[in-house]
Amino acid sequence: MFKNNLKIAWRNLWKNKGYSMLNIFGLTIGTTCAAMILLWVEDEVGYDKTFAKQDVVYYIPTNQQYDGEWRTFFEATPGPLAEVLKQEVPGIIGAARTKGEDLLFRVNEISVNKYGRFADPDFLSMFSLNFVEGNLETAFNEVDAIIISQETAKQLFGGNSSAIGKVVKINNDTNYTISGVYEDLPKNVTYGFDWVAPFERFAKGKDWMKEYGANFSDTFVELSPEANFDVVNQKVKQILPEKTEDDETVAFLFSMKDWHLRSTFEGGKNVGGQITYVRLFSLIAIIILLIACINFMNLATARSEKRANEVGVRKVLGSGRKGLISQFMAEAIITATISTFVSILLLKLLVPQFNILIDKQLELRLLDPVHLLTLAGITLVCGIVAGWYPAFYLSSFMPVEVLKGTRITKGSAAFIRKGLVAAQFVVSIVFIISTIIVYQQIQHVKARDLGYDKENLVKIPVTGDMIKNFVPIEEEMKASGKIESIGLNNSDILSGGNNTSGLKWQGGVDTENVLVSVRNITSDFFNTAGMEIIEGRGFSKNPAQDSTNIIVTESFAKLMGSGSAIGKTVEEDYPVIGVVKDYLYDDMYGTSDPVIFFNDPSEARFMYVKAKSGIATATALATMEASLKKFNPAFPFEYEFVDDAYDAKFKSEKLIGSLSQIFALLAIFISCLGLFGLSAFTADQRRKEIGVRKVLGSSVTGIVGLLSKDFMRLVLMAIIIAVPVAWFLMQNWLEGYSYRISINAWAFAIAGAIAIIIALVTISFQAINAARVNPVKSLRSE
Repeated sequence: MFKNNLKIAWRNLWKNKGYSMLNIFGLTIGTTCAAMILLWVEDEVGYDKTFAKQDVVYYIPTNQQYDGEWRTFFEATPGPLAEVLKQEVPGIIGAARTKGEDLLFRVNEISVNKYGRFADPDFLSMFSLNFVEGNLETAFNEVDAIIISQETAKQLFGGNSSAIGKVVKINNDTNYTISGVYEDLPKNVTYGFDWVAPFERFAKGKDWMKEYGANFSDTFVELSPEANFDVVNQKVKQILPEKTEDDETVAFLFSMKDWHLRSTFEGGKNVGGQITYVRLFSLIAIIILLIACINFMNLATARSEKRANEVGVRKVLGSGRKGLISQFMAEAIITATISTFVSILLLKLLVPQFNILIDKQLELRLLDPVHLLTLAGITLVCGIVAGWYPAFYLSSFMPVEVLKGTRITKGSAAFIRKGLVAAQFVVSIVFIISTIIVYQQIQHVKARDLGYDKENLVKIPVTGDMIKNFVPIEEEMKASGKIESIGLNNSDILSGGNNTSGLKWQGGVDTENVLVSVRNITSDFFNTAGMEIIEGRGFSKNPAQDSTNIIVTESFAKLMGSGSAIGKTVEEDYPVIGVVKDYLYDDMYGTSDPVIFFNDPSEARFMYVKAKSGIATATALATMEASLKKFNPAFPFEYEFVDDAYDAKFKSEKLIGSLSQIFALLAIFISCLGLFGLSAFTADQRRKEIGVRKVLGSSVTGIVGLLSKDFMRLVLMAIIIAVPVAWFLMQNWLEGYSYRISINAWAFAIAGAIAIIIALVTISFQAINAARVNPVKSLRSE
């Protein structure tokens, strides 16, 4: 029976090639889209699963209270905390301080920059590093030891020789001995690193790290498998208040399982994060598949009269309803199976392009059992979902009625078919509206006044002798005639950087709990970044001349009370000589904290360079590279454009926007495939009516309108339903941003117009063809 059903199903598919191709094409697009989304979801939920101790390793963030508001800080725990947690909190069996750094590795003539961590020994076992050379127990026996990834070892020593015991020069001034090589970490880890060295080496001579007031490190802990999380977490929360007698800074446990997916905190509480998008895109994958399945259902039920005689004859010859249901379900599953094979070919072509869009390295891996089962599951679900209604509907026909020629089309089938078409367009219109609003929001924030000019501003990490040779570097770059100005800063202009609290200033009230960012800069930084001094003056070229003078942002000046801030002091020793206009950093959607600037380049970490207007980018970069190679020859020239770094701040929003565009196009396209098939079938059903109308004088335009109006009613109904749904969804999405747009009615109007135009074009193509047929051909059988 099964073999017979397959044969009949295949013959029916082959006999109706056009109809079959529409179904296969629609299901192929749906399957391809769903498969790519699921690959992305798999990568997202797979973060940090490479670490065997994922269930028992925790990061330690801190909640800190400022002006009555709790904020969550990462990389902000004091040096003594790790050891205290391990010694005093039952259930914690491992703890490690870590500090991330970019280091230059040099072996002979080979130099590579690598990011890694100085860490305490427990860090190695917590992250379950797999050593290919050396071993965990002896890796940190010496203070000058360092372990590196396989990739780093290959870059430094090639792939054929052992790296153990070899010496590398770090930052061109310090020697380390390689004590181990571990397997490369995958890309989907939250805290990646290419080397690990003893924290003891980093802490040497830095006595300030022993103070509880210095929040500078990342702290990781490992819990015993038997430990009660709630009990341990409560004890962790009590440690800092007990040690500092200050209950406004509280540490807590943050599970490795949540590092990537639930990393967003508001008011000191976890409010989600990337998990929101994982759920959203998983739902979208299901919706896209449903839209494709709806096409199958619609076209199958619309063609019911074509297959009515087949059903009647088979029932007369003894076929039962179960057999007929099996027959029609077999057709649906075969269609879905063919679609899956075509989808695999498409995935091979599209996954590399999808990787570029989402900035990942996803692989199809067809031999992976999980991927095979997923594709098989999608195929089976599509076949069942697409085929169940047509199967039950077609198998319900009574043989007496269909063989007499009695009309068998049921009103309920037509009603359901129209509802499904409307549902397809509801989803499509919601996607179109979402695309428009996401784009508006991104552009709204990008157009925000930042307080500085990010265009053609280049950020270069400070390495080696760049601070010592800053004056000759500056002079040579400017002398080239291609560089406008250069400035140093101890923080990235876009990031939070260093901050402090507890300061007191003249004219201030209740200043102790105000969080203030601190920047150490050179005199030309404001000019380089395009920041405006609105009162007073800037720093002098000679740092010693303004060694105790400070410049503050506008928001800080307001905290100093009425009147001018110029001449007022902070901590009694630092007079204000200038006020700079507020600028945006860290949270691109919020309001940045007030800032104090010191004229001190000694702690600079970044050099900012502004090219003269009209100078080609390549020419300006070549000038920078030549100067830095001359005065800092041991280090490679690395740079980043500030506008690119700024755009990267909107990575999630841009991903949503890009995927919304793709999903909107796919949803519309799949819906139009179904509409195309239905309109063709409707035109074929009414060909004699059309012939009669033409004989009686109807125009092509009139006939097109006649055939189109029913479908256009469905599209208009879809618009009416989609508008409030889209408004609700996008309003909720926008609520997550403090700096956001207001939803305008024209976004809904544009989406509705697009849907109407696309539907009209789709329907009109078939309607015009039907209206232009010679009525003699349509009425020949009469």
